Amino acid sequence: MPDFILYALAVGSGVALMAGPLGSFVVWRRMAYFGDTLAHSALTGVALGLILSININLAVIVCCLLLAVVLLALQNNRALATDTLLGILSHTTLALGLVMVAIFGEGRIDLYGYLFGDLLAANLEDIYLIGATCALVLPLLSWLWKPLLSITVHEELAKVEGIPVTQVKAALMLMMALVIAVAMKVVGVLLITALLIVPAAAARRLSKTPEQMAVLASMLGIVSIVGGLGLSFYYDTPAGPSSVLVAAGLFCLVQFKKSEF
Repeated sequence: MPDFILYALAVGSGVALMAGPLGSFVVWRRMAYFGDTLAHSALTGVALGLILSININLAVIVCCLLLAVVLLALQNNRALATDTLLGILSHTTLALGLVMVAIFGEGRIDLYGYLFGDLLAANLEDIYLIGATCALVLPLLSWLWKPLLSITVHEELAKVEGIPVTQVKAALMLMMALVIAVAMKVVGVLLITALLIVPAAAARRLSKTPEQMAVLASMLGIVSIVGGLGLSFYYDTPAGPSSVLVAAGLFCLVQFKKSEF
């Protein structure tokens, strides 16, 4: 098997492992629009990395984390509905990134790759970055699992029980921002939210407990990555979009299974 396929498989599987449990909370808490907004801001990070001549991966991570903090601060703003505010930020950051890349990055980056992913271009540096992110996010998720479930089931009751709701929600948003930032190269800005949501939504139909759903979502994500790489290798299709299509196909298949959870 060619090395580039192994690299792509390692990177994609690492992203799927993190996207499974995080995507479960996205589904449970109906945070899909938050994920879209964070993903769209990643392109602004690419442009800032070019302008400031710094590492693009670092610029994307910082930009996504900063926007996550801004979103947390604006959640308490009642002047606009949350979905309206997210819609404004999502499309503004995407448009800003596209304009900035057009002005400052012409001929310097593969815009198509950032928008739709370039999984087959993964290298050892990407494996190290995804591995380090897994080593940070997965233990933190395990540690915060019960508090996250508590605020998902009933936020007010969680406050009464003494759970620091604001801090736990902030941790979830920052973990989502970090995973989206490092996963952008795998499936791209426009498709990363699909990798978070679709496997988790499919796993929900097959699960009896939250823990089962998180594990199954990761497994379905890995299957989607493998299937997408297979389609890309044999039919010369884009690996990122192909992975999302495989995930969508799995989702359609499990709809015939009666929901258990």
